[in-house]
Amino acid sequence: MSASRRRVLDLYKRLQYLGREYPGGPEKFRQKCYGAFKRQSAERDPEKIEKAIALGEYVIKEIETLYSLRKYRAMKKRYYDN
Repeated sequence: MSASRRRVLDLYKRLQYLGREYPGGPEKFRQKCYGAFKRQSAERDPEKIEKAIALGEYVIKEIETLYSLRKYRAMKKRYYDN
């Protein structure tokens, strides 16, 4: 298994794991993620693959930030009256 293939599979697994709590529901997230990876499956250019992996890493960071913000807002709502 090539290194880029291993990285893509790892990225896909991490996205699936993070999608469990996605606001639109895990099934919707799973379908969108699958569709995005399926569209790029025929790509063979190493530069484009690296670019897609970098975009996937960015999406992971954004999802983690979204979850952190949601937890912060829930905690703030519990402790502060506005």
